[in-house]
Parts: sequence; structure tokens; C-alpha cells
Amino acid sequence: MQIMKVDPRALKENPDRMRQSKSSPQADALMLATIKAVGIVQPPVVAPETDGGNGYIIDAGHRRVRLAIAAGLEEIEILVADAANDNGAMRSMVENSVREALNPVDQWRGIERLVALGWTEEAIAVALALPVRQIRKLRLLANVLPAMLEQMALGDMPNEQQLRVIAAAGQVAQKEVWKAHKLKKGDTAPWWQIANALTKKRMYARDASFGDDLAQAYGIEWVEDLFAPADEDGRYTTNVEGFLGAQHEWMTSNLPKRGAIVEVNSWGQPELPKKGSQVYGKPSKSDHTALYIDRDGKVQTVHYRMPEAAKPKGAVGDGSVTGGDDTDAVATPKARPDVTQKGHDMIGDFRTDALHDALGRAPIEDDMLMALMVLAFAGQNVRIDSGADGTFYGGKRFSRHAVGLFDEHGKLAFNQDTLRVAARSVLIDVLSCRRGMSNSGMVARIAGEAIGADAFLPNMGSEDFLLCLSRQALEASCAEASIQPRPKVRETRTALVEHFATKHFVHPSGRFAPPADELLDWIRAGSATDVVGATPEDEGESDIDDPSEVQAEPDSDDGVEGEPKDADLPDDAELDEDFDQRAAA
Repeated sequence: MQIMKVDPRALKENPDRMRQSKSSPQADALMLATIKAVGIVQPPVVAPETDGGNGYIIDAGHRRVRLAIAAGLEEIEILVADAANDNGAMRSMVENSVREALNPVDQWRGIERLVALGWTEEAIAVALALPVRQIRKLRLLANVLPAMLEQMALGDMPNEQQLRVIAAAGQVAQKEVWKAHKLKKGDTAPWWQIANALTKKRMYARDASFGDDLAQAYGIEWVEDLFAPADEDGRYTTNVEGFLGAQHEWMTSNLPKRGAIVEVNSWGQPELPKKGSQVYGKPSKSDHTALYIDRDGKVQTVHYRMPEAAKPKGAVGDGSVTGGDDTDAVATPKARPDVTQKGHDMIGDFRTDALHDALGRAPIEDDMLMALMVLAFAGQNVRIDSGADGTFYGGKRFSRHAVGLFDEHGKLAFNQDTLRVAARSVLIDVLSCRRGMSNSGMVARIAGEAIGADAFLPNMGSEDFLLCLSRQALEASCAEASIQPRPKVRETRTALVEHFATKHFVHPSGRFAPPADELLDWIRAGSATDVVGATPEDEGESDIDDPSEVQAEPDSDDGVEGEPKDADLPDDAELDEDFDQRAAA
């Protein structure tokens, strides 16, 4: 390279420059002031023209040259580099990428220009240190309508899902939708409306029960979804009719014994034969199987049971029918309700499925999630064996916490303080470490450790608690407190009580943090089964209700199997005499 001085007005712009989006007026004003004060600090890089001309083409520094002209400079220093065979396209791309991240629109344009100059996607990925998958994504997004690209270049970017939908649509469809959402200067684009208008129904290969033979027969061509996770089959087709036809033919060819293909209703639920009732548990051999296609195009299976044929009214053992009594009064038929009990059952299923689907996928703010958690415990199907106040049902107890989240019009309206109080109250009623029925088990200990509940444990250095510890446990506590164990357990215990009278003592077994092996076993058990609750035994907790089953640790070294009750404890004189006798022996 060589440095020389030229008139900035004589330099020519590079048509292959990567950064074509305009910089902000504030940034231009700052650079202009800097150039007027100290000149250009870093000279622009130029290259000789390759078409036989005698001028120079700017490789890097278009903005500096433009603002130097605006500052009225007659000459500026430039760095002259050798001309590149791609007109400096890759050099400009790399230089701009390293200096500052390119606008996505400029990246799309730059990659398309490099491909037009003969660069392969793999070569571009290596040169820019980007995954090939990312290069292919950007090339796909280069199909966006130019007018939309200009809007995106202003910093008004849709999210990735919206970009995927827009880029997958044709230019004609994009143009019509963009025209319908004509923006005024300074407005932001309603990308979610635009993407929704351009959305095409997709059927995914991962939901197909049929194979390649049927896919070919029905003219299905799979398109790779470049935005899908790398470990997921993202192939899809917009040939909805062909996909459903292949699924239906697969069902016909794979219909099980006592099986039937059924349609779905407007709610997406299978229409079982008349009087057929769906079997939710394990089906029996006499039950029927129904195959249907859900709203996503998946083949689903349900089992149903038909009622047994009823005998005619008045039938006797030989099948004959007895005559009726002419004197019987004619019963007045009851008016049919608007919705039958079965209809209400179906409505309950529909609502539950929709509610669970929305809870799993709909956008929900964190505050609303916490409020809904409080409401969930107020449901009439909730039963809590509380460690705080006995056994009660959610609807009769938790409603007192939930009512504070509503305004006078019955709408959910709450502030952070109200929500926080309600959530704490619910957790207090639910979580319990008490032994017996109300024990929440491992989850209560995990919660206690998470919020630092160890700091709220009482002083366990009392006579009542230390009576529950074995000699070995007492001596371990002495070691931690730097106390010399006494010959007798009672004396050791008394020394500990005196020591902890002014100090706070928490025995290690009383802390909330569960043992690592028990916690890992609990996590593995939870991930390997569908069991919602676990018994104390499942969680590594002992829950023996009968004290007679517990063999106490010996209180002293006198050979006694268990420590006697407080009322039966010998006095110090008896213990001393016993100790002396054994010592003499």
C-alpha cells in the first residue's frame, strides 16, 4: 500500500460496498465536527479502477470521504491498495463486519453480491467465520420485498419467526400485504399482522405417518425449515391436501382390527359412533379403535366402547315380552335441556385442552403467571394437608388469598405488593416439612434452601432437642463447639446446653439442604415417571408414625438398649454409682 493525497471529490464510490444503510444524523454530525477539528484520522482505503480508468474506487471509508467533502477539505490522505478481482466485495464485507456488526439487510445484500461474483456458501462461511446454516438463512431472507428491507434497515426489525414467514412468501404476496399496511414516515411496521397475513399452513414431516412412497405419490416435496432447531426435523410442505390424502391412505392401510376412521368436529375432537363412549384408561379386547387426523395433520388414536344390546322392555327368560298394564298413568316427558350432561362433559374437555394449550404456548407475563398460580390453588379440585392449619380444600381456603387479586368489577387487577403477599400466603399454606400426612417432602427442603430458610431455624441447643441425639451425635456437636465430651452423656448434654445458651446452634440434620444423593435420586425418579406426587419413602424421608418402631441410641455406655423416658431417668447419684461399679469391674 502507498499513501497519497487526492481531492476527495475525485474518488468514486464502490457499487459493491457492503454498508449501504444510512448512518444516523447524530453520528454524521459527530464525525463532521471531528474532521473539521483534526482532519481524517484514518485514511480511506482505495483501489485503482479495473476498467481502464485512471481514477480510484473507495474500498473502505465512504462515509469519511463524504463528510470530508462536506467539511470543505481540498485534499485528504488515502491508502492505495491493489485492486481485487471481486471489486473488493469480500474485503469490504470483512472490514465492515470486524469494525461494527453490519445491519442484517446489508449482510443479506453483501452475501448475495458475493454469490453473484462466484463465492460459494461454504467459502463465505469460512471467510466470515459464520455457520453455513446462518449463510443460508441470510440468503433466504434476501428474498424479502425491497420496500420491507428498507424499513428493516431503519432498525425496525421483525422477530425471527415473523422474518421466516415473510421470507417464505412470494414477492407478489408480500407486495400486496405491504401495500395494505402502508406506513407513514416514522411509523413502525406491524410485523405480526404482516406475518399473519402471509402465513401458509405447514405440514411437517415429523408429523407424517406415511413414508416416501406415499409422499411421492401425492406430489409432496419437503422444504427445509432453516429456522428450526438443529436437532429437529424441520422439513415441511404447504401441500396440505396432498399431506392429508397421504395420511388418510396410510390410516386405511393400517386400520387395526375392530377399528374405524372417524371425522373430527369443529373443535378438533373425534366424532365417535353414536352411543360410543371414549375409553380413557387401558382398553379391553372388546373395545373399538378410532383413527382420526387432528388439526396439525397428525394421526391420532382413541379407544371407545359401545353399550351392550339392551333386552326389550318386559322380556322374560325365553325372550318373550309380557303385556303392560293398561291402567298405568302416561308419564309426562321431561323437557330436553339445552346441553346434555355428556355435552357438558365434552365442553369441560374442550376447555381443559384449550387452557392447557394456552398455558403451554401463549405469551404470559411473569406477574400474570404468579397470579394464576395463586388462583390454581383456589380450585375446588385442590386438597392440601397443610402444615400450617390442618387439612382443607383449595376452594374453601385459598380463595381468601385469591380474592385480593380482583377489582370491584371482577377483573384481575393487582399490584406487585398484593400479588407478593398472596403468593407468600399460598406457599405458607402448601409447603410443610412436618412428619406425617402434611409432609411436602423433598420440595419443601429444596424451597427452604432456595430462600435461605436456615437463617430462620430456632436454636436447637436446648435440653429437649439434645435429648433426641445419640452419644455419637452429641460428641460430634462437642467437636464443632470446641467442648470436651464428658464421661457421662447427661453431663455432655448439660455442657452443650450451657454453651449454646448464648449462641445459635442448628444441628446438620436439621438444615434444609437435602443430601446430594437423595436429591439426584428424586430428580431421576421425577424425570423417569409420570407420578405427580411422591411418598416420603420415595423421597428418602423416614415417616414412621409408631414411636415403638424406633430403637433409640443408648444414652450411656452402661449397655442400655434405649434411652428411658424423662419420667424414668435415674438421678445423677444412681448414674454415678452405676458408672463407678462398672469402672471397678
